[in-house]
Amino acid sequence: MGTTADERGRIYLPKDVRDRYGDRYRIVELPTHVVLLPIDDDPIEGVHEAVGDAFDDIDHDDLSETTIAGAKAELDAEIEDRERRASE
Repeated sequence: MGTTADERGRIYLPKDVRDRYGDRYRIVELPTHVVLLPIDDDPIEGVHEAVGDAFDDIDHDDLSETTIAGAKAELDAEIEDRERRASE
């Protein structure tokens, strides 16, 4: 499937794709291409569905806090990297 960005940089995802994967995506920039990864409405539930009962003994609140802390660290690193590249 192919698509083109409009003059504002927006891309169109067909309805069947949005119905299957949702309306929220994480954009991942790789050296040779860009990937859109769907974001679950409830990421913790999405992980639970993907791994089954592997997390049954883990407190979901603790897992949420760990996930949020990891995402924040990733975003902080990305911001720092972009600021570094912009100043070069």
